[in-house]
Amino acid sequence: MSDLDAFRADVRAWLAENCPPEMREPIRGDEDVCWGGRNCEFKNDAQRLWLERMGAKGWTVPEWPTQYGGGGLTREQAKVLREEMGRIKARSPLSSFGIWMLGPALLKYGNEAQKLEHLPKIARGEIRWCQGYSEPGAGSDLASLRTSAEDKGDHYLVNGSKVWTSYADKADWIFCLVRTDSSGPKHQGISFLLFDMASEGVSTSPIKLISGASPFCQTFFDNVKVPKKDLMGTPGKGWDIAKYLLTHERDMIGGSDSTGGGMRDSVSNVAKRQIGLDAAILADTALRTDISRHEINAWAFALTMERTLAEAKQGQGTGALSSMLKYYGTELNKERMQLLMSIRGSDGLAWEGEEKGEGDLARSWLRSRANSIEGGTSEVQLNIIAKRVLELPGA
Repeated sequence: MSDLDAFRADVRAWLAENCPPEMREPIRGDEDVCWGGRNCEFKNDAQRLWLERMGAKGWTVPEWPTQYGGGGLTREQAKVLREEMGRIKARSPLSSFGIWMLGPALLKYGNEAQKLEHLPKIARGEIRWCQGYSEPGAGSDLASLRTSAEDKGDHYLVNGSKVWTSYADKADWIFCLVRTDSSGPKHQGISFLLFDMASEGVSTSPIKLISGASPFCQTFFDNVKVPKKDLMGTPGKGWDIAKYLLTHERDMIGGSDSTGGGMRDSVSNVAKRQIGLDAAILADTALRTDISRHEINAWAFALTMERTLAEAKQGQGTGALSSMLKYYGTELNKERMQLLMSIRGSDGLAWEGEEKGEGDLARSWLRSRANSIEGGTSEVQLNIIAKRVLELPGA
């Protein structure tokens, strides 16, 4: 037995003993997703226990170094862990902007004190992060941001606002782009700050979407004091960090339609569970063909994500390819939601009522429309693909 085979056997045995049965079921609603944080409200003891056990192993971030709360696994070992979790359809123990976006940036640009302070708390789900990027008047043209951070000697004084700040009203800390110098080109003079959302002068206002939910907020900063130690990287060079982090955000958004790992049921499984194989609606040849095509494309995309992840771990990074993954992944997710609406027929239009799942499907379908905007619009992604991936003339 090779070392990797032995590791697989150990992982399989550990998961069998430690992954609660409730955590091996598909995610069917927001309450099934654990975001962690100071004020985390676990759906049940199984969700809490699963996070605690995986966090203690460092397997919420298996490839991070052990000194930062990670599992210290090799790329091959981490792949085995993902495969074994997928085999039993184990849910991810933690959803986290800290893991998906800030963590990689901290590992690359943070100083040792910042890594030791923040990374273990991210890995254990103790602190929930939000992202302070877009502003009114600075969305896709992010470099036009105006939120200022005035140097006051031992701290910065932050004033301004951010918009579309996902879960800002629930987050504990924020990673935030601010302008520390307005004298040069707009891409210069931007710095990257980390600070506590409980700081005096920070406030949030939820933004209700067409779906009726409010995952987004506008966030306001009124003379917020941020210690100099919470500046990440070099003053005025935050744009480099911002671009690096955006590639991880786009990978995260684009990968939301993955069918593996027990995260979400396939469209066909949802159809079988909700309406049965004999339902007249599935007699529609065109719908069955669309479902089959979608699932083939979803698995192909999942394999592409796996390959891209392996290449990134080899030091190649994803770079402009993240735009391709983001664009295709979001289109795939919108297609998924459209198919689910077609499967449910008129029932899918229900907006409220316990027997209709409080309109979760219709609300999720409407929410998916935003996938083409958040993290960089589809139009912007296509321009990046044309210019930096395909290298088309005149792009």
